[in-house]
Amino acid sequence: MLVDRPDSEPAALAGPLTAHEVTHALDMLVERGLASARIGPHGTAPRYRAASPLLALGPLVEARRGALHQVEELVAELSERHRVAQARASGAPVEVLSGAAAIRRRLLAMGREAQHEVCSLIPTRSAPVALSAEEGLDEVERDSMARGVLLRSVLERGWFDRPETAAAVTLLAEQGQSVTVTDRVPIKMIIADRRTAMLPLDPQRDETEPIALVVHRSGLLTALQSLFEQCYARATPLRMGAGEAHRSEALLDRVDRDILALLHIGLTDVTIARQLGLGHRTVQRRIRALMARANATTRFQLGGYAATAGWLDESSGRDVSTPGPLCATSDPL
Repeated sequence: MLVDRPDSEPAALAGPLTAHEVTHALDMLVERGLASARIGPHGTAPRYRAASPLLALGPLVEARRGALHQVEELVAELSERHRVAQARASGAPVEVLSGAAAIRRRLLAMGREAQHEVCSLIPTRSAPVALSAEEGLDEVERDSMARGVLLRSVLERGWFDRPETAAAVTLLAEQGQSVTVTDRVPIKMIIADRRTAMLPLDPQRDETEPIALVVHRSGLLTALQSLFEQCYARATPLRMGAGEAHRSEALLDRVDRDILALLHIGLTDVTIARQLGLGHRTVQRRIRALMARANATTRFQLGGYAATAGWLDESSGRDVSTPGPLCATSDPL
């Protein structure tokens, strides 16, 4: 009634209510900030005006909505834990997860529960690299590294065609993670502790309703681990920012080492320039200078000299078995 009739006196609001009931209700509205009162002229009865419902009730609605969202998340988490417990109790070697939310929750759980090693195959048809704190993947990865979990990954070379993903991958390698690069990765897959693997049931459905398979210890899991090891062994380690070699004649500046590292994994001059924020001609000029320094007439000869001179010496950089990205995609799998 106050919303419809601003500046009303209590008597005008009585209707079916008693004067006492109206006065009590108005006092409560004023106390809760839902209405205001001002003294009428010449000592007449006070007049009441409703506060803006959006301003008065909006924060309360948001608080209730936030509390309900927390309850929904808890119910979803408990449901997923119930599903996992039931699957383990049944001894089934394969589970089926449907929907991005369920898949993402299981990925987070795999990362948190991993004690020794997490391995990832990441093709370019995955979503762009986005270790988003909102999704929790970034936090899980940092926690895994802090606990000494070994993280290894194999990425397709096409990731470096996207400036934003190339920068993210480079940062992972600079942090000492074991990132390897190859021409083709057969499928998206994550394996935790050689105990649990996750891969898409049908990669073509990722854009609609993704469905993932969770594989527990079985002959199938052994085969999937073997597939990862083959891909990892054939891929080229990404050694960004490798340390200086032991021989003085092999010392290079940071930019030249990064150029050699990207040449080593097969990137073109244009892609290298885009990733390092250099001009195309600058990259070509530096490569020519490296070739002259190595007395090489071809890039193949430059690669051979770089290897023997220690320009790409693993022992002077980071161990390729150090951690790599847990899940470098923003899609569920």
